[in-house]
Amino acid sequence: MNDAIPSSARQEQKENITGDGNGAWASALPRLSVIIPTLEAAATLPATLTPLFEAGDLVDEVIIADGGSLDETPVLAEAAGARVLIAPRGRGWQLAAGTAAARNAWLLLLHADTRLEAGWEAAARRFIAAHPEGEDAAYFRFALEARGLAPRLLERLVALRNHLFALPYGDQGLLLSRALLARAGGVPRLPLMEDVALIRALLRLGGRRRLHCLAARAVTSAEKWERSGWLRRSLRNLLCLSLYLLGIPPQRLLALYHGGKASR
Repeated sequence: MNDAIPSSARQEQKENITGDGNGAWASALPRLSVIIPTLEAAATLPATLTPLFEAGDLVDEVIIADGGSLDETPVLAEAAGARVLIAPRGRGWQLAAGTAAARNAWLLLLHADTRLEAGWEAAARRFIAAHPEGEDAAYFRFALEARGLAPRLLERLVALRNHLFALPYGDQGLLLSRALLARAGGVPRLPLMEDVALIRALLRLGGRRRLHCLAARAVTSAEKWERSGWLRRSLRNLLCLSLYLLGIPPQRLLALYHGGKASR
């Protein structure tokens, strides 16, 4: 897959990669398009956007693929400097629309209730510098915006799932080249489990050695767990994953995922 990124661009990247990850070579690296699917995300979106717009020249554009929010999500996004696209509702369709509109060779897929902690920019730069051919993908360490034993236990269980099965979810972000995404078939147009389907497609291409966990953390809102109960929500997520892997279509899992309520 050496033609994933043109050879001239790869050579230029390699010739300019000297320094500590934040120095003179930084501007020689490709810039990122960040794609965020949203649906009434006004409560969490500002915290998600802040570290992206503080990332210097790494982030070239932030694309909000909105599924028809009735709250202030589009207004907040535009005020922050993001591009807002209206897309068919469903994370898979929204992410597909956002990636199609992106203008850069490297993409970061991120949820609207997930903020990247300090250090994410340097970790992303190092990853891109180490993989200029764009054949590998990366995700961030999972963390929850909550105190107590339950969130820490869940974080450890997610880390174990990633270690054993190489199966990060979308709330850990996904950093990959446009060429690799295209080889994987693009973002699956699914209302649910699009993140799992995409990771499985990437694993089929290159195996788990091509999927890397970055040191920086992606901190996700714990609102869903706090509202539904830590154990109940975790078991529901596990049941949805198991049923999907057994072949149940994601559309049939929506009510279960949302706790018996149809999503708007």
